[in-house]
Amino acid sequence: MAAKSDGAGAAAAVRMEPGAEGGGGGSLPGGAGRGGAGPGPAPRAYSLLDCCWVLGALLVFFSDGASDLWLAADYYLRRQRWWFGLTLLFALLPSLVVQLLSFRWFVYDHTAPRAPGAAPAAAPPAPAASTKDSGGPKDGGRPGSARLSPAPAPAPGAPRTRGCCRLCIWILQSLIHLLQLGQVWRYLRTLYLGLQSRWQSEHRQSHFYWRMMFESADISMLRLLETFLKSAPQLVLQLSIMVQQNNIEPLQGLSASASLVSLAWMIASYQKVLRDSREDKMPMSYKGAVVQILWHLFTIAARAIAFALFASVFQLYFGIFIVTHWCIMTFWIIQGETDFCMSKWEEIIYNMVVGIIYIFCWFNVKEGRSRCRMAIYYTITLAENAALTGLWYMYYDRQATADFDALIIVCVVSSSFALGIFFMFIYYCLLHPNGPVFGPQTGGCIFKKAPAACVGPPEDVITSPPRSLPRTTGGEREGVPGDRDSCVPVFQVRPSVPPTPVARAPRTEGPVIRIDLPRKKYPAWDAHFIDRRLRKTILALEYSSPATPRLQYRSMGASQEVLEYETTV
Repeated sequence: MAAKSDGAGAAAAVRMEPGAEGGGGGSLPGGAGRGGAGPGPAPRAYSLLDCCWVLGALLVFFSDGASDLWLAADYYLRRQRWWFGLTLLFALLPSLVVQLLSFRWFVYDHTAPRAPGAAPAAAPPAPAASTKDSGGPKDGGRPGSARLSPAPAPAPGAPRTRGCCRLCIWILQSLIHLLQLGQVWRYLRTLYLGLQSRWQSEHRQSHFYWRMMFESADISMLRLLETFLKSAPQLVLQLSIMVQQNNIEPLQGLSASASLVSLAWMIASYQKVLRDSREDKMPMSYKGAVVQILWHLFTIAARAIAFALFASVFQLYFGIFIVTHWCIMTFWIIQGETDFCMSKWEEIIYNMVVGIIYIFCWFNVKEGRSRCRMAIYYTITLAENAALTGLWYMYYDRQATADFDALIIVCVVSSSFALGIFFMFIYYCLLHPNGPVFGPQTGGCIFKKAPAACVGPPEDVITSPPRSLPRTTGGEREGVPGDRDSCVPVFQVRPSVPPTPVARAPRTEGPVIRIDLPRKKYPAWDAHFIDRRLRKTILALEYSSPATPRLQYRSMGASQEVLEYETTV
């Protein structure tokens, strides 16, 4: 799941254009090509609830890790070396993997790119070249083409000061990741950037807000990977020990509860940050996030208890069952043709990681209606939980566990799963961002003026947040309103007959980042959230330009637009 975050750039061709008037190359989606000088819709303000959510995530992180280490130390003091080794292994090994991945991302983000065959300092500036390797003409002399300006001469002593600061940052980050605190640093940085987005000037607010969104995306990916590599096995392990010993010790219950809350929290947090980062998706409310936590909390609890009951009697068959279930789920996900990573092998690795998640809970990985796939998954899960619990009830040790206690355990499994499904229906029927699942849908329009109709942005407003924009239609490329100005769904089949061409509107101010890739589909993040090089480009333009940079993705449906990208610098 994480390899995608810096491997996408080989296929991505990014072109940056200043918004000079009269430049060719197509108008921008969402009204960006229309006349007017008004600012785009401002990013959502960082609120007190956002701050409390980050603090809650930190509390969940510390409680999960500390309870596991405390329990491992308790096993060691009681000379239960086998349980001590497994508990410590599940606590440290996933953390090491995540710290290495986090530090790799830090190295990439803070390493200055080296241009191959760089010209001497006295050479005149060359035109800005596209990263595309397909051989498209470089139109460096046309009006509006971006050129590299010569860098100003550094002040005396500036390189030495900058080098010392960079060395201190590297030493600090190395120490933080060696102490297994990379996630804590990223959470605190997210909190700092969010608060800065409220305190800075209007132009700087947008810059800090999107830096905060990028950091939130990173920590969500890292924590989701860590919870299913660490908290999920830890939860099953401690529940199995409780069943075998026929006793629940306080530390065991604390560790299992912290692992369960961590799993439920991170799934809801991942989905919330994902939706918040998408311009074409309605953001998830905190009520919906809390209900999602309860939904996953009870379904994962029922799943983990069923696993623990079965593993306490059939250890070998439990391992065979887990491997078989993971293989079937991974094959099912691969057959669904997910579109998250940029290469085939990265996509397979991502599908294998999601297959681990599917052992415990539902996780949407494909665009489109998920009701049928979700119903199939929960039907299989219900049948597996019933079979595992039933087999345990038939063969459990009658001398160690009373019949009444065994019946209570079976009722706990069934009622927990039922409660989880109940909260799932509450979320989809009342709190889903797109509206009730059985009621009218809100469609793809985000900025509405009235509840009765979906109204697009005014024509004199430039829609220019540094988020992903919907796929451009033929009308939008020609300067007429497209599907973004109506209430039709965002993902719409192009009409077979092109609209009547009209005069192209003058280009507006602000840099344009043209990404020579089709836009990634929900629920995956778009390329500018996945590719770290695009992040650097967006943040640099956001910081230096008086106007917010705008993104435009290529659509595979029209040869005219492909040709347009081939001839644009």
